[in-house]
Amino acid sequence: MDAVAARPERDGTRSRGWGRLLLRVSILVLAFVAMVGFSVVLAKVTLTPSPASEELVKSNLHPGRSLRQYAEDYTFLAACKQAGGNLVLGMPFGILLPILVPRKLRMLRMFVLTVLVIVLVELVQGAIVRGRAFDVDDVILNTAGALLAYLLVGRRLSHRYHVLAEEPARAPAARETRRPKNGRPKTGTRRKAEPAKKSEPRTKAVPGKKTGARATPRRTAAPASAWSRLRHGVRRKAARGRSIKR
Repeated sequence: MDAVAARPERDGTRSRGWGRLLLRVSILVLAFVAMVGFSVVLAKVTLTPSPASEELVKSNLHPGRSLRQYAEDYTFLAACKQAGGNLVLGMPFGILLPILVPRKLRMLRMFVLTVLVIVLVELVQGAIVRGRAFDVDDVILNTAGALLAYLLVGRRLSHRYHVLAEEPARAPAARETRRPKNGRPKTGTRRKAEPAKKSEPRTKAVPGKKTGARATPRRTAAPASAWSRLRHGVRRKAARGRSIKR
């Protein structure tokens, strides 16, 4: 009866496990495709030559120099476009990378990978692409956009994904802990402890008798009660009185 009742439960857990696995794979593939698409867009935006600005663009290795230039030489809309564009360009890193990397230290992993990719892109810009130059402020803005997106969206999204991925692994362990060690279900009945047999008193062996035969214990007279002692005393006094009269 227990095996028949447990069969539908096992089938239900298997179907739920397959559904979670399919959902996990779908999310992973979608995140990977989105990351590839974002990489293509990033390459088009950052690695496209710009011959018209070749004489105007210079490499920047001092943090904050380009930001001050945006504030002093650019209009408000142009400054917002430059700074905001770099922030938005780094946001997909903060959303997609926490899903693709392991759960442990995912924020640190995301931060390191984002910095490495952005630095590599900036180096390629300064070395190969015409009209482009390495700018450390772009690295700072892209990384800040990735951290902002992680705190707003990526942290919760990656947490739900990793929890969904770990639930199928926890289910067999939970079932194993519920089973008894001997593999049999507990019936809830316990055997009553049998009362201990009273051991017979040992009698001391009397010298001259066989030790094999069981010696009969001696009967000791019960102590006389107060009423019997009073009665014996009255009889003694009456006997003495009769002897004196004689």
